[in-house]
Amino acid sequence: MNQQTRRKFLKRSLIGGAGLIILPNIITGCRTLGGSANRKIQVAQIGCGREGRVDMDGVLSHDLARVVAVCDLDSKRKEAAWAHVVDFYKKKGESNVNVETYNHYRAVLENPEIDAVVVSVPDHWHALVAIQAALAGKHVYLQKPVTYGIAESIALRKAVHARKIILQAGSQQRSEHPFVAFRAVSEAVRNGRLGKLQTIKIGIGLDKPSGKKPEAMPVPENLNYETWLGPAPEQPYMEGRVHPQDSFTGRPGWITTEDFGLGMITNWGAHHIDIAQWAMGMELSGPMSIDAHADFMTDDVWTVHRNYHVEMLYANGVQVILDDKFENGLRFEGTEGWTFCSRGAVRVTASDPNAPETDPNKGPLRASDKKILEPVKHGKRWAPSSNHYLNWLESIEAHRDPIAPIDQAARSLTACATAWIGMKLKRKLTWNPEKEMFINDDEANAMRERKPRSSEYDFRRVMNDAGLSAA
Repeated sequence: MNQQTRRKFLKRSLIGGAGLIILPNIITGCRTLGGSANRKIQVAQIGCGREGRVDMDGVLSHDLARVVAVCDLDSKRKEAAWAHVVDFYKKKGESNVNVETYNHYRAVLENPEIDAVVVSVPDHWHALVAIQAALAGKHVYLQKPVTYGIAESIALRKAVHARKIILQAGSQQRSEHPFVAFRAVSEAVRNGRLGKLQTIKIGIGLDKPSGKKPEAMPVPENLNYETWLGPAPEQPYMEGRVHPQDSFTGRPGWITTEDFGLGMITNWGAHHIDIAQWAMGMELSGPMSIDAHADFMTDDVWTVHRNYHVEMLYANGVQVILDDKFENGLRFEGTEGWTFCSRGAVRVTASDPNAPETDPNKGPLRASDKKILEPVKHGKRWAPSSNHYLNWLESIEAHRDPIAPIDQAARSLTACATAWIGMKLKRKLTWNPEKEMFINDDEANAMRERKPRSSEYDFRRVMNDAGLSAA
């Protein structure tokens, strides 16, 4: 759609004269569906790369929703996503499928016929897209970590609550499928099956240098690299720091480039720290002290940490330890036994770790005594969530908190980000979970956020323009 056509479309939509013609029954903003089986949530996919395709398929598989638009700064990915959605509905027997394509997420948010957005962009863009989506009244499914930095997560929480939208974080280990182990273990721990919980040992994998030196490259014609940089520092284009041009499913380089993502500590860390805090009842809190050490990549196109060892102490006396030598997953140790959970052989992406479930010593669900993992009948039980995307859609329909709400997801990011700050400063830090500030440490507090490249990409300005405080 060209710009003139798009302007006409938006104008018609704003006065209610026309819009997406796929389905006549939609919901707008925070209005619920009222139980009608014929009314579908109109969803736009923002970010159509590797994780974007996974998320898009997750929404497409549920009849509560209709994917009506796709958006990406890379035209190749945008067009491929458009074709994928059209093909999906045609295979269901539809002959006339209308899916909008957008070059910029702001145009998506201007369309009043879109009720919800799936945000699968690089980490450094999470906050701006999600905050502006929330302020526009759109419900949000947001890839983890919910934001790049701590201050952004606080602002996002405020935007979500101010507009009363439903935000589901992509912490899919909280849902029953495809990962069967995390709910069972975290429920058992939360209900005291291990006696007094003492230690949680977490493995989050290990990034290794690419072996390629940083060298500027010509920007592909199909990529709006200037906008892709967004709030990140100005720098020349390198394919190894963005995403592969010959694949929609290859692991993107921004995950291993600190200006765009902080590495394993927030990549896999956001998943496993989330489960750790959930299990021990600290999902709305965080560590009190952080002692983190790491080596960082140098003279390489990638820049994130390599080896790491992190020790965090919580107010309940539990010590959380992350180490690159630990098996990917979580081991909970208490006075009356231990239990372990992981993804096992189930993969979402090709880079997921893989352990054969046929080996009882390497399976995703283990315990020192099988009684520890017997179903919890009395006590604290998690809300049902058979599928993470369905849980989000059902939560929109009922206007209730999803299984991975923003208040808890933000705290998972915060714990990971405090560890990263400790890695960078190379010293022990003290954190106040209530004030969400480091204690008597101006240098560490300054790293709770970074200065944006320009005011256009300033989340504080966005919040202030909406009449909300970002602090």
